[in-house]
Amino acid sequence: MEENNDLSLDQELKDTKTKSEEAYRQKMQRRKEVQEQRLAERRADKGLIIVHTGTGKGKTTAALGMVLRSLGHGFQVAIVQFIKGAWEPAEKEILSRFEPQLEFYAMGEGFTWDTQDRQRDTEKAQEAWLKGLSLIRNPAIKVVLLDEINVALKLGYLNVEEVVAGLEEKPEDNHVILTGRGAPAALIERADLVTEMTLIKHPFREQNIKAQPGIEF
Repeated sequence: MEENNDLSLDQELKDTKTKSEEAYRQKMQRRKEVQEQRLAERRADKGLIIVHTGTGKGKTTAALGMVLRSLGHGFQVAIVQFIKGAWEPAEKEILSRFEPQLEFYAMGEGFTWDTQDRQRDTEKAQEAWLKGLSLIRNPAIKVVLLDEINVALKLGYLNVEEVVAGLEEKPEDNHVILTGRGAPAALIERADLVTEMTLIKHPFREQNIKAQPGIEF
């Protein structure tokens, strides 16, 4: 009798598992149909204005991921670094190996507390923007990354209306990525894709740990 009860329990468990698997399969099938419908309703291609902002780490890192992906597709890419160009960061070293498919312009002279010269900082930011604008206008360059330009906008080195107007000059199918904390509202409003990195913990503040090679620079 006990053996029959065990067999009955085993069968019940198998039936429950089968029903669960079937319910899961049906759920995923419905999800697939919904996703396919959404894709069918979307435009095939459109160049995007992308903003990475916020107090958290990872804005440039995420943008460089897009750069690498674009290079993998064979696209022509350009990077203009505002503010932190004086660092000669590791990413410049590795990305230089992709020349001439990738153009890299490190045009900043370091953090503002290092330079301590607002007029000079403003001139360098405007010079970098003019370089960036020439790249944006170039139909051959599929992706342009303006790294830390949001900081230059926040500090008043650049005029946000001028930058937004310049973004309108990009070819329809090309992409522009703008990074840095403090992205102004007008830029966020114009962008197609905006991501805000939020700081929750940082070792510099909580543990007095300096910036680490490979992680910060």
